Amino acid sequence: MLVWLAEYLTQYYSAFNVFSYLTLRSILSILTALFISLFFGPKLIRKLQRMQIGQTVRDDGPESHFAKSGTPTMGGILILGAILCSTLLWADLTNKYVWVTVFVVAAFGLIGYVDDYRKVIRKDPKGLIAKWKYFWQSLVAIVVAFFLYSTSTLAAETALVVPFFKNVLPQLGLMYLLLTYFVIVGTSNAVNLTDGLDGLAIVPTILVAAAFAVIAYVTGNVNFSAYLHIPYIPMTDELVIVCTAIVGAGLGFLWFNTYPAQVFMGDVGSLALGAVLGIIAVLVRQEFVLFIMGGVFVMETVSVILQVGSYKLRGQRIFRMAPIHHHYELKGWPEPRVIVRFWIISIMLVLIGLATLKIR
Repeated sequence: MLVWLAEYLTQYYSAFNVFSYLTLRSILSILTALFISLFFGPKLIRKLQRMQIGQTVRDDGPESHFAKSGTPTMGGILILGAILCSTLLWADLTNKYVWVTVFVVAAFGLIGYVDDYRKVIRKDPKGLIAKWKYFWQSLVAIVVAFFLYSTSTLAAETALVVPFFKNVLPQLGLMYLLLTYFVIVGTSNAVNLTDGLDGLAIVPTILVAAAFAVIAYVTGNVNFSAYLHIPYIPMTDELVIVCTAIVGAGLGFLWFNTYPAQVFMGDVGSLALGAVLGIIAVLVRQEFVLFIMGGVFVMETVSVILQVGSYKLRGQRIFRMAPIHHHYELKGWPEPRVIVRFWIISIMLVLIGLATLKIR
């Protein structure tokens, strides 16, 4: 929005041309989202407290979590608001990729909002029934997949990029639709499962988004993409603004979500954040790198799958409790120790993911 205004004013004052630079706009995107989160955070927390929109805690969970009961939730509204405002202010709104990410954030945020609304306001412990949640997630993901596939004009847009192999770029064809679906829906639910401790989900999200800002920049730059032997996809560099908005909004939310948390993001935040990371990975053709950098999300999801599968097949549980962060809590690890160690793992995995761009 402000890009259009700056372009118009440039004809009168050439100094406004500075806003055409992606690096400046990415910095302003971070700062805008961060400011929005820090400014409106306390107001939202007080509003949620007045409305008695508090977290419910499972009876079979770690005893240390009982004190969290009643902590304001649905704070993801703050994150999504900051992301959308910052993106709409500083991104080039003629870019279709920007609008795809905006749509995914809004749609998955709405699904999460309905789920949270049913749980904490209507006091329905089941929230949005699982089959309906997956139905709406699937519908949004399929619509996005078909749109991207039908509007693709370059072979690179539907090629599968395999890490460590610069010449392995198989064309996916219709398999692109299936991959896009699973990446978006899978990442959305993986982040949702990870969001069980104070700050546990938001920091890996920030780290992965920051890494994708770098990847989006080099993917949309013909010189850098050629140097790194990755597909050049025009216009993906504008996704840097979306990624930096996620970083800024996430940092602002972490201010209130760090241990002991003053607010939780709820499904409205976790489902949308996971989905937007998934769609960005699809747009820059780095689904495998997302799998590496988001290893903490993968680990949490796999622990739940193994736990459920083992109990159904053998009647035994592998972990004391799933997702796996609860397993370590029940082993006696203090919550801050679990959180920080998972953050450290996430930093390592993000660095490994970035290294795959060069090691080819």
